[in-house]
Amino acid sequence: MDGVSADHRSAVLAGFLGWTLDAFDYFLVVYCLTAIGRDFHVSDAAMALSLTLTLAFRPVGAFLFGLLADRYGRRLPLMLDLIFYSVVEVLSGLAPNYTTFMVLRALFGIGMGGEWGVGASLAMEKVPPRIRGLLSGVLQQGYAAGNLLAGICYFFLFDRVGWRPLFFLGGLPALLALFVRYRVKESEVWEKTREQSWHHLFRAILSHWKTFAFIVVLMTMFNFVSHGTQDMYPTFLQRQWNFSAKQRAAMTAVSAAGAIIGGTLFGLLSDRMGRRRAMITALLAGIVVIPVWAFAPSMGLLVAGAFLMQFMVQGAWGVIPAHLSELSPDSVRGFLPGFGYQCGVLIAGSVAYIEAIFAGRTSYSIAMAATAGTVFVLAAIASYASRERRAVRFGE
Repeated sequence: MDGVSADHRSAVLAGFLGWTLDAFDYFLVVYCLTAIGRDFHVSDAAMALSLTLTLAFRPVGAFLFGLLADRYGRRLPLMLDLIFYSVVEVLSGLAPNYTTFMVLRALFGIGMGGEWGVGASLAMEKVPPRIRGLLSGVLQQGYAAGNLLAGICYFFLFDRVGWRPLFFLGGLPALLALFVRYRVKESEVWEKTREQSWHHLFRAILSHWKTFAFIVVLMTMFNFVSHGTQDMYPTFLQRQWNFSAKQRAAMTAVSAAGAIIGGTLFGLLSDRMGRRRAMITALLAGIVVIPVWAFAPSMGLLVAGAFLMQFMVQGAWGVIPAHLSELSPDSVRGFLPGFGYQCGVLIAGSVAYIEAIFAGRTSYSIAMAATAGTVFVLAAIASYASRERRAVRFGE
């Protein structure tokens, strides 16, 4: 790609793979939710709390690793984070009981929260502004790729080995840390604009509190959109459609394929039509898809709904790394987008538990459709209220 150097490609690849492996572990719990609950003798709602706990601790990671990224550079915090959450992933597969598992999922949330902000700032600061949206879509779809990878492993391995060995694959991020060490250079934007002391860094963060507050609101809505349509979807397929483990994995793979295509396409479109317009278009189109996604009368329409829903959801999300990076000032870009994003996760993290409780009183179809319709509208309104800084040049 013209204008993209080997270092640019390595930075995007590192951010993509880091987010992929983060999402892989997170979605293993989603796929194995009922099996883990059965081993620990707890309900679906109790297991859904483990997802909420992971999401709740992500701001802690974003806060710690984001500060380190703005003070000491992007590379070292990213490597430390990759090693940390790879160890926690492996230990999750060894958890002897529900309590231990919950503690480990909280620790994993810290690692998961730290990766996105540091990886996204490193990648977005390096790539050419004219294709920042496209590469933003590629970077963000590491999340969908992790979902797809988890689905593939679940499909082929779960019936043979159970849920625990699947988590042992979580040692892979440690190898990615070596890739960052030897193939990715430090951000030149950070070197040019970094604050010279902790005092100056905290002062810079506080001076941009309005931008931070808006990012939190926007990311709260977007996380309601994504987690409200993803986290309980395999459980919806099991309870509502009586899908087997392999059928659930196959259907979620269809969703992930839609997500990867949609995220990349809308990221590209945002380079041409603007960040706000691309996000709003995807969100409003998602509302149209809800009836087919939640109330499909046939298998063919269920497959189409699964594909189209995540096409639109991740279409909107594909713009986010570029958009948040462009909204954030140079000297606090490691901290502000990531911490704001993860605070939004904290607020929206209860959605899986809410849907599980709501579904127990009605049905998963009604619970998920009502949730999706509400949050799509709210996310579109928040997107409309955003500023537009498409292709702004960092460090100038």
